[in-house]
Amino acid sequence: MSNLDKAGTFILGDRNVNRLGYGAMQLAGKGVFGPPKDRDAAVAVLRAAVEAGVNHIDTSDFYGPHVTNQIIREALHPYPDELVIVTKIGAMRGADGSWNPAFSAEQLAQAVHDNLRNLDLDVLDVVNLRIMFDVHGPAEGSIEEPLTVLAELQRKGLVRHIGLSNVTPTQVAEGRRIARIVCVQNQYNLAHRQDDAMIDDLARDGTAYVPFFPLGGFSPLQSSTLSDVAQRLGATPMQVALAWLLRRAPNILLIPGTSSVTHLHENLAAAELQLSDAVMTELEGVSGIGIA
Repeated sequence: MSNLDKAGTFILGDRNVNRLGYGAMQLAGKGVFGPPKDRDAAVAVLRAAVEAGVNHIDTSDFYGPHVTNQIIREALHPYPDELVIVTKIGAMRGADGSWNPAFSAEQLAQAVHDNLRNLDLDVLDVVNLRIMFDVHGPAEGSIEEPLTVLAELQRKGLVRHIGLSNVTPTQVAEGRRIARIVCVQNQYNLAHRQDDAMIDDLARDGTAYVPFFPLGGFSPLQSSTLSDVAQRLGATPMQVALAWLLRRAPNILLIPGTSSVTHLHENLAAAELQLSDAVMTELEGVSGIGIA
């Protein structure tokens, strides 16, 4: 079993969480739509994660939809006092499994209430507003209207803390003028480093950054380089990618997802993987961007 203490902790909202957490997206069916093939296995993964020391779980009621939250409730309710569950609103699923914006005041309020009901909670720890101007990545545009709605739901006591997902630096700045932003969740990994400056800015402010797709969008050459390093270290490529993220900045919180208990423990073992300066320099070359 991995020792998550070696990965350190960081403040998320007003809670101290282990920097290696768990993302529940893969607990739904294919394409994050419908139920999983093996619900008992999904329940087992969640319980194994918490038993291993995970106290930060990322989810959304539009995973499934409703599926992952209902599985989390079945597996873990009543929740341990130290567990922080982070969810997302701002999107909805079409009947064909498509991902569609859901930004109206009614849709946002409904999403918060759906999360509360399916997780069986009276208040949500952290709610990320997922910006859907472009489903494939951040795109500029004002987030004032939907974020103001979420801030009002926070004032009503339904939400403790607010985060942002799929956003640009301009939108983060705009968001901070409306509400306290406790985390930003964007795609970021060894090969995709567009948020380097944002991560450093957030670190200076004590704000968490939560990258998703730690191996997403790698070219064959980049994957080969990562695999070569992993083989030399006696680790998996995922473990190396996660260990690089942990060392990249102290405010990075990881949420690797899996539907396998075996893979869960492999991912959590990244907390014990120490990368030398030489390995870090080698890995920096994957993106072609160095860190000063």
